[in-house]
Amino acid sequence: MKRIALTSLLGLFALPSAFAWQSSRDNSLLARVTVYWAHGGRGADHYSQQHKSSTGTRLRVGHCAVDPRKIPYGSRVVMPDGSTLAAVDTGSAVRNRKAARRSGRNTYERNALVIDKFFETKQQALAWANANPPFVNVKVVPPTVAPLAKPNLTNNQRIALAAPQSPIKSQGGVSAAVMTITSSQPTTGPTGGIVRNPLGRLGR
Repeated sequence: MKRIALTSLLGLFALPSAFAWQSSRDNSLLARVTVYWAHGGRGADHYSQQHKSSTGTRLRVGHCAVDPRKIPYGSRVVMPDGSTLAAVDTGSAVRNRKAARRSGRNTYERNALVIDKFFETKQQALAWANANPPFVNVKVVPPTVAPLAKPNLTNNQRIALAAPQSPIKSQGGVSAAVMTITSSQPTTGPTGGIVRNPLGRLGR
């Protein structure tokens, strides 16, 4: 009987660590996302009303408060919808994970980090909170990792089509022309711009 009880207790202690291993395997963390704002009733303290953050950065939409011991200032927090929050602020409720400990339905959720997302108004903050789940998996990009550059998909260089060369007989007896594409300038990205066809008409 004692052996069964001991096995059960070991299983309960191993459960949160198993979840944590699964979370770290795909480089994500479970977070309880709360909201705070600058204008509109409770939830806006003296500092947020003046858009003051713990790092001195002026608070704006796209910023969040974190526990800097777990998520360093300057990190980028990637939400499930692909949006990114900049970690520039903190607070006592974030550091002691009050919201996660109170609303967590299991040990894994009660041990989650708390991320406080900033909004300009209470109405915007509550609308977002009501439309999104309280616990989500987020990815944290450290401040030492440079953001990926957005690819430039525009190219204004002209591409000239050379005149068709001598026809080539196909197996069915129908002649076909070989068309070659030449460019007077080297291209570094996707082709685009004005295209000349063999008849001299312009096309795009």
